[in-house]
Amino acid sequence: MQTTLAILKPDSVAAGNAGNILALLEKEGFTIRGLRVLHLSDDQAGAFYAVHKERPFYGELVTFMTSGPVIPVALERDNAVLHLRQVMGATDSTQAEAGTVRNLYGTSIERNAIHGSDSEENAAIELGFFFSQADLIAAR
Repeated sequence: MQTTLAILKPDSVAAGNAGNILALLEKEGFTIRGLRVLHLSDDQAGAFYAVHKERPFYGELVTFMTSGPVIPVALERDNAVLHLRQVMGATDSTQAEAGTVRNLYGTSIERNAIHGSDSEENAAIELGFFFSQADLIAAR
């Protein structure tokens, strides 16, 4: 089993789609091991997305991610990182395959409903950003 991080972004939370997205993820075989609702500060969003600091979209990304509540979710299943990436769909929601989270609930490349870790290594780092080991429910 593998654990990865998803973040339901401010657009999906504000639109009332968090429950729909979580249900879709569970239908895809993910088990929720941890979940939080929080409003990121500029410092928190900046630190989380520091890897993109030199990119032209960094400022807009930080502004967007602090525009409303987000829901970080620790998800577990076999091949969790790769499967979540497939279930999320293309970064640009207008290009995302039918039935993916971003196709169903995103509206643009920025407002694309969900973040997902892109590797096992980044999943471990990103999970640690939002959850301590004590926050995560272990598999039975």
